[in-house]
Amino acid sequence: MKIDRRKFMAFAGVSAAVLGMPNWALSQSKVVFDNLNIFVPAAPGGGWDGLGRAIEAASKAAGLTNSIQVENVGGAGGMVGLPKFVNEKKAQGNTIMIGGSVMVGAGITNKSPVTIKDVIPIARLTEEAGAIVVPTSGKIKNWNDFTTALKANPKAVSVAGGSAGGTDHQLLGLIIKALGGNAKDAAYVAFQGGGPANAAILGGQVSAGIAGYSEVEEHINSGKMKIIAVSGNIRTPGVNVPTIKELGLNVVAANWRGIFAAPGVSVEQKNKIIDYITKLNSSEPWKKTLIERKWTNVFLTGDAFQKALNEDIKNTEGILKDLGLA
Repeated sequence: MKIDRRKFMAFAGVSAAVLGMPNWALSQSKVVFDNLNIFVPAAPGGGWDGLGRAIEAASKAAGLTNSIQVENVGGAGGMVGLPKFVNEKKAQGNTIMIGGSVMVGAGITNKSPVTIKDVIPIARLTEEAGAIVVPTSGKIKNWNDFTTALKANPKAVSVAGGSAGGTDHQLLGLIIKALGGNAKDAAYVAFQGGGPANAAILGGQVSAGIAGYSEVEEHINSGKMKIIAVSGNIRTPGVNVPTIKELGLNVVAANWRGIFAAPGVSVEQKNKIIDYITKLNSSEPWKKTLIERKWTNVFLTGDAFQKALNEDIKNTEGILKDLGLA
C-alpha cells in the first residue's frame, strides 16, 4: 500500500512526540481545570503558602490545569482569610482553599464565628513534623539547653511560631507539660506566616522557633539556624535529627495540611475537585514534590477526611484547654 509522504511525515512527527513523553504525562494529559484558583489564608513564606505553590507547580507539570491564580490573605491562623473565602467564593467550583490543623486551633482560640466547619473538606494531603530550631548565634545550642531553660522558667524562653493556638503553639505546650510545667506559662510569640517568624528567629529576637521543616530548611542549610529535635513518630527522612520521643519526652505532634471547597458548591463540583486532587496525588510531579519537601503523604478524601477532621477538632480542644485558650 502506498502512503502519502506528507501524511507519513506528519504521523511520524506526532508519534515521536508522544513516544518522547513520560508515562505520567500521557496518563495525566487531560486537563481537569482550565482555570483554577487557590486561596491561601496566610502570608507568603509559610507552610500553607508552600503547599499552594507546590500544588500550582505540580498541577501544571502533570497537565491537570492550564492556568492557576494564587491569592494570599494572611492573619490569625487563617481567621482573617477564612471569612473572606466563605463569603466571597460561594459556589465557585474552580476555587480551593488551603487549610489544616493550624486553622482548627485558630478557630477555637479566636472564638471565631466562622471556622473550618464552615467550608467543605476535600482532601487531607500532607503531614509534616514540627522542627524545633534555634538561632546559631543564640545561647541555646542543643535540646538539653532548651529543656533545662524551660524547666527553670518557661516564661523566659520565647519561642516563635505560627498563629496563637496553632500546631506550633500546641507543641510547645505539650513539651512544657511533659517536662512537669504548666502549659499556660509558654512564652509563645505568634506570627502571621513563616517568613516573619523566621526573621524573628534569625534576628535573635526569640530564643527558639517551631515550624515545619520545609519552612526552615534553607536557613538550617545555610548554618544560620540549628535544628535540635523533630516532633514526629519517626525521624524526618533525610534529616539526621532525633525525635522528641528519642530524647526522652513522650510528645508526638504533626501538622497536617489539605484543601477545602467553598460552601454552596454542588455535588458535581465537589466530585470534580476530588477527581482533580486524586489525580494530582497519584502524579509523578507530586510524588517528587513530597520527597523534595520532606512531606509525609497522608492522602484522605470525602467522608474519611471528614471523620478525621472531627477527631482532630476534639483533640485540639483538649490541648487548648491546657494552654488556657479554650
